[in-house]
Amino acid sequence: MTTKSLSTPQCAIPGTPLARAASGLDACVHCGFCLQACPTYLTLEDENDSPRGRLVLMRSVVEGSLSPDDPDVRTHIDRCLGCRACETACPSGVPYGQLLEATRATLTARQPNAPIARLILFAFARPALLRLAMLGGRITRTLRVSRLLARLPGRLGFAMAMLESTRRRLGGRRYVARGDGRHGTATLLTGCVMEGLFTETNRATERTLTVNGFRMAEAPGQVCCGALHAHAGDEHRARDLARRNIAAFEATGDAYIVVNAAGCGAMMKEYAHLLADEPAWAERASRVSERVRDVSELLAMAGPAPGGDLPLSVTYDAPCHLLHAQRIQGPPLAVLAAIPGLTLVPLPGSEHCCGSAGIYNLVEPEVSDLVLEPKLANIRGTGAEFVATGNPGCLMQIGAGLHQARIAAHAVHPVNLLDASYAVRPPGNP
Repeated sequence: MTTKSLSTPQCAIPGTPLARAASGLDACVHCGFCLQACPTYLTLEDENDSPRGRLVLMRSVVEGSLSPDDPDVRTHIDRCLGCRACETACPSGVPYGQLLEATRATLTARQPNAPIARLILFAFARPALLRLAMLGGRITRTLRVSRLLARLPGRLGFAMAMLESTRRRLGGRRYVARGDGRHGTATLLTGCVMEGLFTETNRATERTLTVNGFRMAEAPGQVCCGALHAHAGDEHRARDLARRNIAAFEATGDAYIVVNAAGCGAMMKEYAHLLADEPAWAERASRVSERVRDVSELLAMAGPAPGGDLPLSVTYDAPCHLLHAQRIQGPPLAVLAAIPGLTLVPLPGSEHCCGSAGIYNLVEPEVSDLVLEPKLANIRGTGAEFVATGNPGCLMQIGAGLHQARIAAHAVHPVNLLDASYAVRPPGNP
């Protein structure tokens, strides 16, 4: 079987991001292995809402049989969660995530995103405005307004339930983290939502890494990683944020760049791809990308050292951008397995998306809810007290779903569980 090359003059959209990425379409052999891995195909049962169907749409736009202004093209591309589970299932190595972002960048250049998406992306690209928004969120949470409004139906109620889910769920005394730095230096991507609403998870990340032999350093000048912008087709802002982060993390030398948000980690590991066509930045981007590690990778590499007993039942849900984009499966489970007294309950469908997908649950709420439903049913079936997952969007999406479904479980980052164990008995203490 021969496939027509797309690097030919027949391209109907020359010079666009999709045209530059179009050679990746040639890898698809239309086998259909991706179908059963795709949450939107399983939910909507429409071939156009499958990876294979969307690749056909992309090819049609490149070849000119469909216009990039066709509203149906935009609808089916927008409905994609970008979870990249199809990449794990694909035997041919189709770079679906890169093709999706290139397609969205091409379509968005002709037809802007929805107003709510533009507002969110505008704020996340401006640190001062973002800090103000996060402060407002913390005040709303502290005053328990989010708890009251989370009872409301509709999107306002769900949004408040998401904010309520960021409340600290694990108590325990604070401890002084001591370590010898034997595993080297690490600097934390503090992140936007992580530092703004999951501040304690960032501090827990620093403490647990210190206890396990990493010396922590700061990276002043870092900004949003740009993942939300890249996923939404705002390529210009994504590139700008990437450059600013590269400059900030270059100043930390050869330290590991540790990330506790799966989507941010996947984005930073792909800076080299994002800036590959910029001679002044390509090599610098590659060097920074090579230093990026998920926090679970570093903790698993170091042990992690066990702490005190934490008699809790926990189930683990794999963030899509950790499992499918970064291909990290074992390290988070190793972190949880190292906690004495913790009972880890298997979660059916852990590899499937929860429906959060960055800002997807805000711009495609109906489909997002449908994707979340089986996840909540599976969590209920485990009877676990906590659902551990390593991404802020997943924590908020699952946490809100649990709250509104009245399931007696809470979403928590794996690092918070390890930190709570160390609060009972830090490693090295009798």
